[in-house]
Amino acid sequence: MPINRQSLKQDGFTGFRPLAELEINRIPQKPGIFAVLRPEGPGPLNNRPQFLTKSTAGVFKKKDPTLKAEALEAEWVDGADVLYLGKAGPGSKGNRGLRRQIQEFVDFGRGKPPGHWDGRLIWQLAAAKTLVIAWKELPVDQLTAAEAGYHAAFVEEHGRLPYANLVQARVKGT
Repeated sequence: MPINRQSLKQDGFTGFRPLAELEINRIPQKPGIFAVLRPEGPGPLNNRPQFLTKSTAGVFKKKDPTLKAEALEAEWVDGADVLYLGKAGPGSKGNRGLRRQIQEFVDFGRGKPPGHWDGRLIWQLAAAKTLVIAWKELPVDQLTAAEAGYHAAFVEEHGRLPYANLVQARVKGT
């Protein structure tokens, strides 16, 4: 199965909002999977991307998330709609979910220190605010398998992970 805007819509993803126009209170609080996609139509991310020399993301454990342009170029996947696929679990207290995970992801891009730095390559794209975010609610017991399935399908199609996914999700025991 190809992993792109159309297949994600067919698979139940909703939202598809530009990061710059994201209304966080419209994102569900339940666990799920989320995707960051290139915008539709002409624009700077529909050709070769422009990379910032310094990431807008927050510092994580005293480590700057900025990478050299060559490293970013090496991760770019030509022709792919999807730039990042992540999951949002309930957290240890059951109060996390998609809304909080996506809010923290966006805040990370605005320079706030994160709890982790998954997807950090997104924040070195010059047109990051034009990127689109979509999500799909899922039961907790399906999150890891779903994330691993989307990653595997993307790798099967493109030969590698999405641009900002640096580690492939796997189901334990496989």
